[in-house]
Amino acid sequence: MIEMLLDIATGVLLAGGSFFLLVGSIGVLRLPDFYSRMHAAGVTDTLGAELILLAMILQTGFSLITVKIVAIGFFMFFTSPTSTHAVANAAWTAGLRPLLGKDLKEGETGGKDGGAA
Repeated sequence: MIEMLLDIATGVLLAGGSFFLLVGSIGVLRLPDFYSRMHAAGVTDTLGAELILLAMILQTGFSLITVKIVAIGFFMFFTSPTSTHAVANAAWTAGLRPLLGKDLKEGETGGKDGGAA
């Protein structure tokens, strides 16, 4: 009974993590400017990967592997937002400004090729 509940919880966490990774990946391709894309990439790194790591923890039980996964999770949890902020701050310092709604024409998503770059 407990193993079935662990498998269900693992499936839910894997599905949630995969969903956030997919949505974040689509966001990186479709959002109009650098800062919006950085937000999508940050959500993908932090939330999607952490949910998948939690699913892995549930499946491994308590062992040395679990300790290693927890260490990886802590490292990602603290470094991903920090690196996202550092890259966005460097872009701001270099003079890259975010697009505002008034900067876009009707039906335009941003970027040279419609937001795919």
